[in-house]
Amino acid sequence: MAKVYKKTSGNESIALYLGKRDFVDHVESVDIVDGVIKVDPAELEGRKVWVYLACAFRYGSDDLDVIGLSFRKDIWVKRMQIYPVVGTNPANTPMQEALLKKCGDQGHPFTFTIDTNLPCSVGLQPAPEDAGKSCGVDYEVKAYIAKEADDPDEKISKKDTCRLIIRKIQFAPGKVGAGPKADISKNFMMSDKPVHLEASIEKELYFHGDPIPVNVKINNETTKVVKKIKITVEQTTEVLLYQSDKYSKTVLTEEFAEEIKGESTLEKTFTVIPLLSNNKEKRGLAVDGRLKDEDTNLASTTIIRPGMDKGMQGIMVSYKIKVNLLVSSGGLLGGLTASDVGVEVPLVLMSPKPADVPVE
Repeated sequence: MAKVYKKTSGNESIALYLGKRDFVDHVESVDIVDGVIKVDPAELEGRKVWVYLACAFRYGSDDLDVIGLSFRKDIWVKRMQIYPVVGTNPANTPMQEALLKKCGDQGHPFTFTIDTNLPCSVGLQPAPEDAGKSCGVDYEVKAYIAKEADDPDEKISKKDTCRLIIRKIQFAPGKVGAGPKADISKNFMMSDKPVHLEASIEKELYFHGDPIPVNVKINNETTKVVKKIKITVEQTTEVLLYQSDKYSKTVLTEEFAEEIKGESTLEKTFTVIPLLSNNKEKRGLAVDGRLKDEDTNLASTTIIRPGMDKGMQGIMVSYKIKVNLLVSSGGLLGGLTASDVGVEVPLVLMSPKPADVPVE
């Protein structure tokens, strides 16, 4: 095993072991969360050891909990008793067998199955001056010592707990469909003929960081001049918990000085690459869930399967590409702006499957 993730409680009575922190949503199922907890019963004082896996929506810093404000909303929680052992456990996975060798006789395996209708890990980027954890959906494995699994009247000390944040991630499907296309014809005052604009992309899905060729066709049947082509990529984020909050942020803007004179045409491909590295200071931008301060990317598009409850997703993310023309006639035509002649096409952004993940 290349790496072991371990967290030990403050009193060193329990330790949590995981062999990985990324768990893949394969659409029909999700990787099981299999780990081991090492228990030293000497300091338990009649209490039990429990472990839970929780999917939660976080919308503030844990520091504010000390004044009685809860800034974490559990979407889904599963708990199980680890010690004393109750019932029979399923057969150990190869991962658990490897972890048990590190724990010795005090190791106790646990296994959780994540529901397929739960959201993937996603965060909302804080502003540079913001402190604490960012808002978003995350998954947490937590081991703790307590008399009961979930007694609101029982105060659990931090020294009796240990936890690790994990991620539920989804990769692009093996089959990708044809790309979308949009077109518009715009008529202008004092002109009986229009400007035709068509925009398309070759496929419906692109990987984070890959160039995206945008095909643009313009047929200018007027006597006016198209002075500029503007391409933007917008991310739309919908926060679904408590009350619906939907907003869009531009993650890329590029302008191309292409002049299309009256009664002429243009057919050209423009390449754009939306990157998180160019949007580091945009507060509220959705990003793929991250562990500590490691690099991540723009949030992947949320894929809603038939029968899924949108309200369970916490945060939904989508993208679109907008192509706009600036048309002039010796100056701006009657206050015409670039947004007056434009089309938009949907875009799906996701991460590719690594070589060791089977293709569906």
